[in-house]
Amino acid sequence: MSYQSSIPIFWRLKKGKYNLIGTKCQTCDFVYFPPRNSCQTCGKENLVEKKLSEKGKILTYTVIYVGPEGFETPYCIGIIELDEGVMISGQIVGNLELIDTDKEVQMVFRKIYETEDGLINYGFKFEIIE
Repeated sequence: MSYQSSIPIFWRLKKGKYNLIGTKCQTCDFVYFPPRNSCQTCGKENLVEKKLSEKGKILTYTVIYVGPEGFETPYCIGIIELDEGVMISGQIVGNLELIDTDKEVQMVFRKIYETEDGLINYGFKFEIIE
């Protein structure tokens, strides 16, 4: 009897799909997301995988009132500075009235969109810590 792994199980087993995985240079300690093979700062290639903290603060944001077809509006997109200093863009969820720069956020795993065939695509978003 042969066992086949389903596509959803394959993706659940991938670390980078459900976690913020970056790289850290062992020479100068600079952290990157997405992961890199060489350090842009010192030029070395001795980077190691690093799970990022998933917490940070909002540097800037914009609220989208007229979005692409299939997206529920309004929604907010922002630039988040993670605790390690890495900047990442992502959707900010929660009470839109609380959104402001320097607000603390936590990464959450949520539905991004659903295809016409009913396939649900998930990814990370950032939720305001109240």
